[in-house]
Amino acid sequence: MSSERAKLIEQVLSGGRELSTATVMFHTAIAERVGLSPVEMKTADYLERLGPLTPKELVEHSGLAPASVTALIDRLERKGFVRRRPHPADRRRVLVELAPRPVDESPWEFLIARLTDVCKRFSDDELRAIVQFLDLATRHTHDSAARITESPKEG
Repeated sequence: MSSERAKLIEQVLSGGRELSTATVMFHTAIAERVGLSPVEMKTADYLERLGPLTPKELVEHSGLAPASVTALIDRLERKGFVRRRPHPADRRRVLVELAPRPVDESPWEFLIARLTDVCKRFSDDELRAIVQFLDLATRHTHDSAARITESPKEG
């Protein structure tokens, strides 16, 4: 591998780390604003984007341990952010869905407007490459989280 390519890969990895940290801090600020932890906020995000899910599906999407997801659902339910309802196809199972709540769009509108402006700087082919990178990076990050969750704890 050429030294220039190695440097570019290093910049992508470093930039991804910086973006990840900034994103966690942004989501933490929003979560605190509505009284949730960052993990609770991201679980609500799964439900907002994907619709009602079973606890097992939340485990699969989040990469968290089943017991952690059960406790997470319990906390979100106590805080009034989600509710459980019977699964329409199998009443032995439950679906977890977002409870109706007013949504504060202001932090999102600000960020989305700026990121939309950033996207306008790139060609369609460049945007396709960015989308491909994000899809692959997301998949590998999710798999890495699941791997950590499935591994015995150190200690």
